Amino acid sequence: MPIEIVCKIKFAEEDAKPKEKEAGDEQSLLGAAPGAAAPRDLATFASTSTLHGLGRACGPGPHGPRRALWALALLTSLAAFLYQAVGLAWGYLTRPHLVAMDPAVPAPVAGFPAVTLCNINRFRHSALSDADIFHLANLTGLPPKDRDGHRAAGLRYPEPDMVDILNRTGHQLADMLKSCNFSGHHCSASNFSVVYTRYGKCYTFNADPQSSLPSRAGGMGSGLEIMLDIQQEEYLPIWRETNETSFEAGIRVQIHSQEEPPYIHELGFGVSPGFQTFVSCQEQRLTYLPQPWGNCRAESDLRYPELQGYSAYSVSACRLRCEKEAVLQRCHCRMVHMPDSLGGGSGGPCFCPTPCNLTRYGKEISMVRIPNRGSARYLARKYNRNVTYIRENFLVLDVFFEALTSEAVEQRAAYGLSALLGDLGGQMSLFIGASILTLLEILDYIYEVSWDRLKRAWRQPKTPLRTSAGGISTLGLQELKEQSPCQSRGCTEGGGASSLLPNHHHPHSTPGSLFEDFAC
Repeated sequence: MPIEIVCKIKFAEEDAKPKEKEAGDEQSLLGAAPGAAAPRDLATFASTSTLHGLGRACGPGPHGPRRALWALALLTSLAAFLYQAVGLAWGYLTRPHLVAMDPAVPAPVAGFPAVTLCNINRFRHSALSDADIFHLANLTGLPPKDRDGHRAAGLRYPEPDMVDILNRTGHQLADMLKSCNFSGHHCSASNFSVVYTRYGKCYTFNADPQSSLPSRAGGMGSGLEIMLDIQQEEYLPIWRETNETSFEAGIRVQIHSQEEPPYIHELGFGVSPGFQTFVSCQEQRLTYLPQPWGNCRAESDLRYPELQGYSAYSVSACRLRCEKEAVLQRCHCRMVHMPDSLGGGSGGPCFCPTPCNLTRYGKEISMVRIPNRGSARYLARKYNRNVTYIRENFLVLDVFFEALTSEAVEQRAAYGLSALLGDLGGQMSLFIGASILTLLEILDYIYEVSWDRLKRAWRQPKTPLRTSAGGISTLGLQELKEQSPCQSRGCTEGGGASSLLPNHHHPHSTPGSLFEDFAC
């Protein structure tokens, strides 16, 4: 049978080094591309990896109980790290937040808030005409003043103008306001501006945000102090109950910022006649987190349209817009206190997120009875009223800052991305002694092995004529004969001068016998 005779020659390193530098991409004498090396096996990678325990569990060396224990310890540490990492990631995805309250810092001057007040009675009975009563029948439930009732001619009443009706029939501040002082200075009805709410014609003190009045001291006497006559004799008689029937007597008050419209029917508080009510305020600056931690509305958030008719966004303004859209959709009209802006109702649910920056005023309310016996007779003589009228109609409202301090309440992210990365790095170092560079080592090894396998799968390598390993050349006899210039045994020793070594002939050899010609 034919036997392949192999000749191995080891070249000197001095001869191999110059050849490696001659051509960058040309094939060498051995037929392999320069720089192409087989991928490292797992044992080699484990012995050089910076992952703690991997070299002892998977590195080169004999297998035994010691290696098994190291492998068990490595897997246990890896499982513990993954468990902790999942818990940390879940805690981060829940977006926890906390509320931080900064200590109040005294300030020499504080901006005084806007104070809106409304008489609980909307319309003065003496100012209503039969036409007004006819148009306001659903609100007041009053019969006509004319004993004959609304005759046929009454059906020809002109179309109602609710703004005109409210202006004419509402309580006039000039008649209600008996005294007014702000920080020791006299004030009058001209310092109030008219605003319309669900209670009709109301009045706001310090409403202009461009010229807000400052408060230079805290405590009583340093804010707004007014005396009002609620005019109970002008309250509407109750003929029959309606949805708007009121049994109370007094005023509604709301303390708010100048950028926020009054929403007094929900956010206001009542002040009763016969009492002096003290309202101690403290400014609170609230800061909320936007998504994904919260749902507040940032000023630069383009998901929400601007509120037409208002200079700034607020929850009260948004609610008024929602009410207007609902009324427009149902009856194609609007109430007087709703914003006068174009556009119809959206028809969908109305969502009013809290602004991310909000100014609110905390209140502490206390009251004492007025007038006392001595002052009742004095006030009766001063305002030409009897003592009973004074006790049933007069009230005093005193609004002031508790102190010239401002509380800052801020929502803060309790667990951010930097904290997550720090905790993950600590757990990784504790359990497996790894870092980001260690992960890059593992990814680089996976890429190296995967790329080598892909090249083998998509490109069938040709069998090289010569293969080398460590400077040793291995040649096959059949390959050598195909490349040999000698085509027969008659080739002399001189004819093989082009080969590396001279031909050798066995004197007793025959074609196909055990010994064949060979050359290296």
